[in-house]
Amino acid sequence: MTGIFLQAFIYLVAAVIAVPIAKRLGLGSVLGYLIAGVVIGPVIGLVGEETTTIQHFAEFGVVMMLFLVGLELEPKMLWSMRNRLVGLGGLQVAGTAAAVMAIALFFGLTWTVALTIGLIFSLSSTAIVLQTFSEKGLSRTDGAQNAFSILLFQDIAVIPMLAFIPLLALPELVEQASNLAHTADHHEDLSLVAGLPGWAYALVIVVSIAAVVIGGHFLSRPLFRFVAKSGLREIFTATALMLVIGIAALMSLVGLSPALGTFLAGVVLANSEFRHELESNIDPFKGLLLGLFFITVGAGIDFSVLANDLVLILSLTFGVIVLKAMVLYILAVSFKVKGSDRWLLTLSLAQAGEFGFVLLSFSVSNHVLPTEIASVLSLVVALSMFLTPALFILFDKVIKPRFEKASNDREQDDIDETGTVIVAGVGRVGQIINRMLVANGIKTVVLDHKSDQVDALRQLGTKTYYGDATKPDLLHTAGIEHAAALVIAIDDQEASVELVKYVKHTYPQVKVIARAFDRGHGYLLRRSGADIIESETYHTALELGVHTMKEVGMHPFHVEQQKVAYKNVEDAKSDILYEAWAGGSEEERYDNNYRKLFIQLETHILEAMGSDKRGIHSMAEREWTPPPKGYADKFSE
Repeated sequence: MTGIFLQAFIYLVAAVIAVPIAKRLGLGSVLGYLIAGVVIGPVIGLVGEETTTIQHFAEFGVVMMLFLVGLELEPKMLWSMRNRLVGLGGLQVAGTAAAVMAIALFFGLTWTVALTIGLIFSLSSTAIVLQTFSEKGLSRTDGAQNAFSILLFQDIAVIPMLAFIPLLALPELVEQASNLAHTADHHEDLSLVAGLPGWAYALVIVVSIAAVVIGGHFLSRPLFRFVAKSGLREIFTATALMLVIGIAALMSLVGLSPALGTFLAGVVLANSEFRHELESNIDPFKGLLLGLFFITVGAGIDFSVLANDLVLILSLTFGVIVLKAMVLYILAVSFKVKGSDRWLLTLSLAQAGEFGFVLLSFSVSNHVLPTEIASVLSLVVALSMFLTPALFILFDKVIKPRFEKASNDREQDDIDETGTVIVAGVGRVGQIINRMLVANGIKTVVLDHKSDQVDALRQLGTKTYYGDATKPDLLHTAGIEHAAALVIAIDDQEASVELVKYVKHTYPQVKVIARAFDRGHGYLLRRSGADIIESETYHTALELGVHTMKEVGMHPFHVEQQKVAYKNVEDAKSDILYEAWAGGSEEERYDNNYRKLFIQLETHILEAMGSDKRGIHSMAEREWTPPPKGYADKFSE
């Protein structure tokens, strides 16, 4: 027991130290976990033979991750993305497997071994890629969306791979294993399919998958309702873990991948009303176990094998990355993925994946791959995963800036017209403003420095000019000296403040209407001279509060009164708060009278909204005046 505690402490200390440092250096948490494993394993030897055992336990993090991925995939969504899923994903798996197989055949390997290696290297790391997308805020990009389609197809493709690989068994390996079984004690894992003929094995697999699908659809809901009625969160957590572990155990008993079984269960439960509760209960376990899995990958690197075949292993690793990148780039071009997204797709999936370890182990146990080949390939898979964060760094530091520079190097459009209002920035805010002005017959000149945004709006029929509105020459060309107003809706806070300063100093007659991100940004714009400032969140939050009060049963008239009271207090205190903010230095700003005044604002809001307003109605509130008593009775007669 003491040894277990010490090993757990070592793994946790390594993670706690390495991961925050890696995150701070911009390397990502995955590389942090891998480095931690290398340090405590091959480098200083704090962990040893138990790493393989722990890795089997940590692989359950991958199982949980795929269950959560499945929960996010409704069958309707799968159908809607079928073209990318089957087309892009299917061609990637088939193309990579065929290319790797051809090279393996060229070097003299038998076709069964070559095909198996091709299938192994056709897969990429779902765990690393999705987590890195999330951490770097890339999940919504076109490149990431296409990469997700490929990863999803790969995860699904593992099921037929696991069914097909045993058919490729080498007769000499089967005979060798049979001889060893006769001469040594051999412990068999629990299995429901051991010794079954092929047709019976296939039948058991079909029945098991059907049990997961049918049971998940019809039996899970009554079970979750029963547990939910207890009101005990820990029992719901236990039920969620029981479900995942039970499905994983069933898949293992029939010789299938536990991860794919739980993924299928997640897809089945994607429409369940308990989906979010399942996610919140399983996610903490998934994160911890997934981190442990990456540590064990790093700790399990056998540097003796690496030292003996260093050139071979490094050549294979870089060869796999380059080959997969070539296949992915060709597909990205074919499917019209453009710009930096094309390179994001190419580099993010160029590694081998965690399922490579699963297929390698499965191939060895089914006498498809010799052990010595599997040990070398295992290192190639691990090293390619280890290099994945470096590929993302290459994308962030080299490729992405070049595309941004190319976009910025685009010459500004020649503006051949002037307008009453100049709109700087046509993102989500600027588009609405421009649409409203144009609809009311007000002539506008729209500027934006994002070329893709400009091109997209032009395709929709909105006349937009490419250029940086913060540059004086462009503003002059747009006719700023004759404009009545300038609307600033750009998404760069510092640039918007500088633009206000320039325009109010050079063209003081032009009214400046600016979008503020928050209260602090609004103060900076006001100090710079903006005439009208609106916070992008203020009115939205106010209206959401109004709707919420109505939904919980408050009378619409009373809700409108409270809304007006809130706005009146905010407007009355706005100048006072600004003066307090403007009177302090950067360090003292929130330690001087501003803090006290802000607390007073909260108190005044509570007092205003709690006061009796009978007989004291504004013009806006009078529109909400209830009808006379008995008015509705006339319609019931």
